[in-house]
Parts: sequence; structure tokens; C-alpha cells
Amino acid sequence: MPTVAIVFVVILSTSHVALALRPSLGACHASAYLPGKSGNCEKSNDPDCCVDGKKYPQYHCSPPVTSSTRAVLTVNSFEKGKDGGGPSECDNSYHSDEEMVVALSTGWFNNMARCGHRIKITANGNSVYAKVVDECDSVHGCDDEHNYEAPCDNNIVDASPAVWNALGLDQSVGEQDITWSDE
Repeated sequence: MPTVAIVFVVILSTSHVALALRPSLGACHASAYLPGKSGNCEKSNDPDCCVDGKKYPQYHCSPPVTSSTRAVLTVNSFEKGKDGGGPSECDNSYHSDEEMVVALSTGWFNNMARCGHRIKITANGNSVYAKVVDECDSVHGCDDEHNYEAPCDNNIVDASPAVWNALGLDQSVGEQDITWSDE
């Protein structure tokens, strides 16, 4: 009988170790690293301009969306000639800094599935609604199309100045912890 008990404890212990080593469900890890290439980076809104030779993580995924998804709000101009780069992915248009619009990290953008949807953004007890018009590309970057900026992290809601103003946030900070949800 003692041998059976020992075998049972060993099996239980190894299955616990296996569970502990397995990545948690919903985890999103870098899939590769992009070598940096500097260029003519438009510096309005203090972007993360690429540095030659630096390695930037690339993400094809984002954390799971919940009723209160944690994210980082960044500021971005969607106007022509500003730091947003080209026209918005969803409608191939530029948007005024006065519009309540956002770009979502690649995983959340979900191959344009959220285009035109409104999301609710909450920061410091204030909430606003903004329309998804673009992808904050978490895979590509360091080229002219992406304003020679690094790929976005996997947890970014890149918002127009209007969103920052409506939330009463200081744009000069550049990043703000928020939560967001699908409307």
C-alpha cells in the first residue's frame, strides 16, 4: 500500500508542475523581434521612434477582452501629415484631432472586426466612447508607412487628442493606464 501512495503523490506533483509551467490561458507573448531601422519619424505626440539595430517585440495577439479590459492609452493624431502615418485602416481616411477615434493593438483590432465599433474607455473614474478606425500595428513598424515608429505593444488603445481631453487627461504624459470594453 505505501508504494501506491508514493506513486500517487509523484503523479500529483508532476501534474502540478506541468500546470505551473504551461502558459496561462489567454496569455499573449512576443512572437518575434523586429530589428529597428531609424528614419524620418514625425515627432508630434512624442512617439517611440525606431533606433537602428534595437530589437522590438512583435505581437500577433492581445490579452483577452473582458467587460473591463486593462490597457495603456497613448495619444495619436489621425490627421494627415501627423504622427499617425497613413490614413486609417478601417475607412482609408484621415480624422480630425477633434474626433473621438482610436486605434487598437493588432490582436484587439482582430483583422478589422472592430472597425466602426464604439468602445467605452474609462480612466480615473471618467468614461467616454470612441470609434475604432485604425490598427495600432503590433507586428510591423520602423518604416515609412508606420512613421518609423516601433510596433505597438499588445495592450494599446491609441487615442485622438479629443479622447484625452474628454477624459480630462494630460496629453503630455503620453501614456495612461485605462480599462476599455466593447460597447
